[in-house]
Amino acid sequence: MPPPRTRGTALRQRLAELRGPGTPAKALDARALAALAANPGCERRAILDGAGVDKATLADALGSPSAFGQSQFALTRGNAFEAKVKKDGGAELLRLVHERLDPGAAPPAAAAVPDLSAIGPEGRTARTALALREATAAAGTWTLLDHPMIALEVAGSPAFLEPDAVVVHPDGSWTVVEIKSFPMLDGAADPAKVGAAARQSAVYVLALEEIAARLDPAPRVHHRVLLVCPKDFSNLPTASAVDVRKQRAVTRRQLARLTRVQDIADALPEGVCFSPELPAEQLTAAVEAVPAVYAPECLAACELAFHCRARARTAGAVTSLGRSVRADLGGLTTVEDVLAAARGKSGDPRDPAVAALRRAAELRAEALGTMCR
Repeated sequence: MPPPRTRGTALRQRLAELRGPGTPAKALDARALAALAANPGCERRAILDGAGVDKATLADALGSPSAFGQSQFALTRGNAFEAKVKKDGGAELLRLVHERLDPGAAPPAAAAVPDLSAIGPEGRTARTALALREATAAAGTWTLLDHPMIALEVAGSPAFLEPDAVVVHPDGSWTVVEIKSFPMLDGAADPAKVGAAARQSAVYVLALEEIAARLDPAPRVHHRVLLVCPKDFSNLPTASAVDVRKQRAVTRRQLARLTRVQDIADALPEGVCFSPELPAEQLTAAVEAVPAVYAPECLAACELAFHCRARARTAGAVTSLGRSVRADLGGLTTVEDVLAAARGKSGDPRDPAVAALRRAAELRAEALGTMCR
């Protein structure tokens, strides 16, 4: 007799049905999680990421292929640089952690590098938690966890995350290390890339804080992470400490706002499936059954951005003009409504957005009339 289905088992079964028969789940990494937290109102991304749907393959099947993602060359270069940083038991990486974050501690002459291998993400997560607990208890030594697996609950579903490294200091505190292949020129890197790395690292900090909270006493998780990059135009590693308290607070708040995956799945029509093997019309109907919140920022963070942009433009949604414009327009949700309000054909003149639009239209007409004289 099969065991009874629990709520968690039922959800996993439902998410597997949404992916399609025989389709493996795509892991939700910290980069995708940071992007999801930046747009918490998008139920479409929440359910697709929660179900482990490969959005790049889905976008191809919808006829809106995405250019989002790293090139194979960039991935190869990044892997080679990471291997260089971690060689010899992570001696150079630990030296940078000691120099930039904990110069008062004993130099990391010899550090423990525990084996974190296990079966499946759940097994690796449990093995990482055990290694962190053991390293914290062994006060006075340095420990390097190479590609640990940690879990964070996102919209009621666990997301398994794999930071580049986590270092346990001699005092038992924990630091996230993020290794990137973009250069650090004269001690500074591209602010946009550093910001993306900080948002990604903040996700790891949140997950580590949940693990630390289960220990007694709870070890300290540093809010300053170590960003390791190539120095200038060489392949030599250098590092900078990045404070992620702001990104951590924003990410925690946005994740709390996410609608639970279970609630989104329960609201979907029966038989909805996101398998790319389905006919284009059926697949499009399935995707459109989940509300999306498109913004131009999605183009740099989501594989479905081109599809959602095309739909937003077809519907005349003002969200395609940007979040700031959408916020300024209040209850006007389509371009047609905005133009009608500006021309005085609709809208309450006491509405600040309507009044501003009409005033702008008057000024435009006045300027054009002056130019034509």
